[in-house]
Amino acid sequence: MKRNKPKYHQIINAAVVAIAENGYHQAQVSKIAKQAGVADGTIYLYFKNKEDILISLFREKMGSFVEEIQKALAGKSTAAEKLMLLVEHHFTMLAEDRHLAVVTQLELRQSNKELRLKINAVLKEYMQLIDEVLKEGVEKGEFRSSLNVLLARQMIFGTIDETVTTWVMNEQKYDLPALAPEVGNLLLNGFSIR
Repeated sequence: MKRNKPKYHQIINAAVVAIAENGYHQAQVSKIAKQAGVADGTIYLYFKNKEDILISLFREKMGSFVEEIQKALAGKSTAAEKLMLLVEHHFTMLAEDRHLAVVTQLELRQSNKELRLKINAVLKEYMQLIDEVLKEGVEKGEFRSSLNVLLARQMIFGTIDETVTTWVMNEQKYDLPALAPEVGNLLLNGFSIR
């Protein structure tokens, strides 16, 4: 129920900015509340603690991303087109929200094992989406029949993730979405039938 309320999303969006600008450990709940324009106590009506805010913001943002990409993929007929679109969409989404890029690429990398496991659970749906594209490519004969889908998924996600992390670490000095065709083609060349 709380997820449908405007203040919930107001707090999520404020948390993205506060965490990106201050770092996860320095972004006290009071800073998030101030950024959201709500009283400190209001935060606790929606979230248990700061960790809950971080997981919730990732769940919300990743959920929206997966939903958007699923709609976009529905209009594509080949697995290769779908993979290219996935890379392009990933880069574009983070280039359009630089605060979110900082949070996903730097601040979500927590040393707390329990927190990492919760973050990985949120990523599961995105990984399944990548798996579906790869399996479709194998079934349609676009990708090698011997393709190891799990390894290919790791390569795709790792390549996308590292490319975005490098962009963030370089203070976003270049056009990230412009790299999508080259990154997509490099990946496709590794999966194609030879």
